[in-house]
Amino acid sequence: MISLNTKRDNRSKGFTIVELLIVIVVIGILAALVITTYAGIQAKARNGKRSTDVQSIQTQLEAFYSQNGYYPSLADMNSKTWRATNMKSLDKVALVDPSTNCDPEAVSTCLAATPAAKVYAYAVQDASGASCETTDTNCAQYTLTATYEGTVNNQTTYVKKNLD
Repeated sequence: MISLNTKRDNRSKGFTIVELLIVIVVIGILAALVITTYAGIQAKARNGKRSTDVQSIQTQLEAFYSQNGYYPSLADMNSKTWRATNMKSLDKVALVDPSTNCDPEAVSTCLAATPAAKVYAYAVQDASGASCETTDTNCAQYTLTATYEGTVNNQTTYVKKNLD
């Protein structure tokens, strides 16, 4: 039977506001750490893809050069018809920076002439260093550039040049 004279200790049940606030602050700090780490991991993965893409493009350019004796122009590289005929093993996704929505099947300007964020650059020149035009077959050198998000090994860009 319950006695009416029993005194109840109110401090023994539940949490205080201070305890709840401490838990909320700790959860907030942990959430902030997870979110910033996740964003850093994503950027690192995109930078890795940029390096891999540029290396893939370089491999295809060197194979084309060994067969034809010249490098393709920027217009050729941006033409899906030309790529389908001359660079069949080049993955079309390798031409697209992972941070952009450029569709190499629909748009013919996924590669740019000058380096910029969110786009790969392909600068091609003749032996004297002059820029190659659309129909040139005397393109003797090139520079491929991908711009990193942040820095990787103290570099803001990943650059590959023609093999000599």
